[in-house]
Amino acid sequence: MQIPDVEIKFYQFLDELYQAHLPSKHSFFSCLAKFPPEKLRSPNLLGNLYIRYQAACHATRVMVYFVPHLDSPALRVRKLRIISDDDSLKDGDTHHYQLSRAFSNMGAELLLADEDFGSLDDLQKKLDPMTADFVSLVQNIYPKSLGPWCVIEMFADDWMRALMNSLSHCFPLIKEEPYFAECFSDGVEERHAQEARELTKIILMRSPELLTPTMEGAKMIAAGLDMLWSGLEKLLRDSE
Repeated sequence: MQIPDVEIKFYQFLDELYQAHLPSKHSFFSCLAKFPPEKLRSPNLLGNLYIRYQAACHATRVMVYFVPHLDSPALRVRKLRIISDDDSLKDGDTHHYQLSRAFSNMGAELLLADEDFGSLDDLQKKLDPMTADFVSLVQNIYPKSLGPWCVIEMFADDWMRALMNSLSHCFPLIKEEPYFAECFSDGVEERHAQEARELTKIILMRSPELLTPTMEGAKMIAAGLDMLWSGLEKLLRDSE
């Protein structure tokens, strides 16, 4: 395969994957938006939504440290900037802490303390099967190619907006939570998506033989995200 063809094929593949698996199109978010407010305010239900969503995000935050191929000094610097936006905010804050505060402010019963989100092996034992499967998937495939990481970054802005908008009918102040407000005002996730796409392209142009495993990993994580949203929707429907 010619090197220019690698770039074209990779970008076309991402565009098709984006349309096929866009999180905001999943029925979970419309179900959440229409969920009766008196039921959604349940501390236990909110707590279960929180632990599943936070666990999934935690898995990607842990495993981004292990993505392959970005080994040169310049590439490590670019990867570190993305990691720092999650794990090195002002005054020791992190996206993890921002998310837990957001759910706490909604009245959620936080079923797991912040620092108990640690080892992914241990975390899986505390989760429902569908979320545990997603965490396991991230743990297994993130180190194998840049595809899964690229897809997560590509979709993050969309699912965060969908989550915020779906919760806002019951919790209008959710839009002011730093987890959402700071991220959207600074275009953090959109910047991450562009950078992940660019970094992956650089690696594929250097090593075209990585295209197939990169696309395979991307498809696996996209399907895994669909499974995660379906698990969250099942939680809501079981609570009706």
